[in-house]
Amino acid sequence: MNALSAAKAPAQTAASLETPAASPTPAERELLRIVIVGHVDHGKSTLVGRILHETGALPDGKLEMIKAVSARRGMPFEWSFLLDALQTERDQGITVDTTQIRFATEKRDYLLIDAPGHVEFLRNMITGAAQADAAVLLIDAAEGVREQTRRHAFLLHLLGLKQVIVAVNKMDRVGYDRAVFAKIEADVAAYLDGFGLHPAFVVPLSAREGGFVKERAAGAEWYAGPTILEGLDQLSAPLGLGDLPLRFPVQAVYKFDERRIIAGRIESGHLAVGDELTFEPSGATARIRSLEAWPGPAPTTATAGQSIGVTLDKDIFVARGDVAAHGNLRPRAARRLTARVFWLADAPLKAGTAVTVRLATNSATGMVRSVASAVDPANLTTEGVAALGRNHVGEVDIALHRPLAADAYAINPILGRIVIEVDRKIAGGGIVLSAASEDKSPAPKGEVVAVDSAVRPADRLARYRHGGAVLWLTGLPAAGKSTVARALEKRLFDLGGAPLFLDGDTLRTGLNGDLGFLPEDRSENIRRVAEVATFLARNGQVAIVALVSPTRADRARAREIAGAFFHEVHVRAPLDVCEARDPKGHYARARKGEMANFTGISAPYEEPEQPELVLDTTADLSLCIHALEDYLTGAGVLAPPDADAGI
Repeated sequence: MNALSAAKAPAQTAASLETPAASPTPAERELLRIVIVGHVDHGKSTLVGRILHETGALPDGKLEMIKAVSARRGMPFEWSFLLDALQTERDQGITVDTTQIRFATEKRDYLLIDAPGHVEFLRNMITGAAQADAAVLLIDAAEGVREQTRRHAFLLHLLGLKQVIVAVNKMDRVGYDRAVFAKIEADVAAYLDGFGLHPAFVVPLSAREGGFVKERAAGAEWYAGPTILEGLDQLSAPLGLGDLPLRFPVQAVYKFDERRIIAGRIESGHLAVGDELTFEPSGATARIRSLEAWPGPAPTTATAGQSIGVTLDKDIFVARGDVAAHGNLRPRAARRLTARVFWLADAPLKAGTAVTVRLATNSATGMVRSVASAVDPANLTTEGVAALGRNHVGEVDIALHRPLAADAYAINPILGRIVIEVDRKIAGGGIVLSAASEDKSPAPKGEVVAVDSAVRPADRLARYRHGGAVLWLTGLPAAGKSTVARALEKRLFDLGGAPLFLDGDTLRTGLNGDLGFLPEDRSENIRRVAEVATFLARNGQVAIVALVSPTRADRARAREIAGAFFHEVHVRAPLDVCEARDPKGHYARARKGEMANFTGISAPYEEPEQPELVLDTTADLSLCIHALEDYLTGAGVLAPPDADAGI
């Protein structure tokens, strides 16, 4: 069970549906978990009921039960009664918990999660969405995109969901008006694009009448896209949990006859008799002597989704919350977490707040060291305060009082989701961006003393005829950043200077070799490069950085790190020119869908708003180098040719 579902397991409000348990078991057929989210009363439960009907997933007698309940209450036939099984929910007309039900198409099996839409039940919506592989975002055609719709969409992004189908529901009530649909489609696409989330499909829908659930609807011949069920079948299946590294959180340890049985569920990977396990955060190791299961004979292997017991070949201390893994593929015994958090509590989250972090079957107390930003997901505005208010999102640094087994979400989502509690109440949740074994808290005052260089800045200027600088070249892939950077490096070196070229791809083979290309990895990549470049600049060198660095926020962070040394240069070339150059073949691969999150094709590039210099690389290279020399001279980085640098 992941962290969010462990903190609040979904209540079986639809237990009477006699559906299988929500937890998937190993099967030959592919399984995709879908969460349906949206503003209250936009039709989520109705859509779920209709999907179950259209796929033949309703148990015998349930259709008649819904008809009887609706008639008894003097209401029209109401699909949502299928799921809103609690009396209070029916009376109030809202869903207050998540419900999980299975259905199947010819292609695959689905686990469908209906999540609450009301603002007061965002905690439960997070619980449901945290378990999903993809989402359906529902919007009422008559009401359009609402504030709560925006919050739910941002939460999907927060929880790492990349596949989203947008369903514009109740189109029958607006006569399948194409203009109404087009406006909502444009509005939601613009909002999602703001944080790099692109809908797979936008579908006109009438969940109550069944239009575009399975069959197409009369009056909407203008729509040529898939129905909801067709769209779901076109989504990509996630990497099988059995293919990820082993994560076996311990739920309990039992003493049974002469055996000590360590019990839990395999969340990812697989294990077998004879495997050597490492238990984090302790680091203790032992081999599996036997696998224990009930009922039936003991197996020799087990895989993701199975609840199992293991006995070990030696006595080591293992407790609830420990996580078993294989060798070097184990999680980090983390004392420091950086996480993107959605905050739900009334009191703001800020530095110094005492928290409890829940992750899988474990938890630890800790303290918030810093809040990097606060974003209102309703309008994507950034707050100028280092605190998270209710329903806001931010990057939070947490120091733990004892280690927890954790993964960055991009590496393994099983141990990459957390719940945060304050005063024993769920107050927020999110995904782990990075996990560090050591506590990187600032050392006590007096233990760290900065040491000045023995070489004076004037001495460096006299030798190199320039001061230190971070020249940050940003632009689309193949815009010419590395070409310009190398030419400038050679020019300054020939003049007797001390330039150093920092190439993004080269740094990813060493210093940043552990980072991928998800937004959080890109941000960390840029932060590290900025720190290195600033160190070089402080010591009199011109650090020439060539990085795509696609977002303004990440470049602003680099500027903050480098301070007065920072000079932003926009290396500009049209996308078609960059794609025609394509020296590494990346554009061609991205067009074929072989490279995800590729800037300019499947990920956005935010042009600098006020760069210090813009270079047009469709012009001659020598003109670009002359422009750079003139700029650096005017900015006081390069000494003029006739200057007395020895003074």
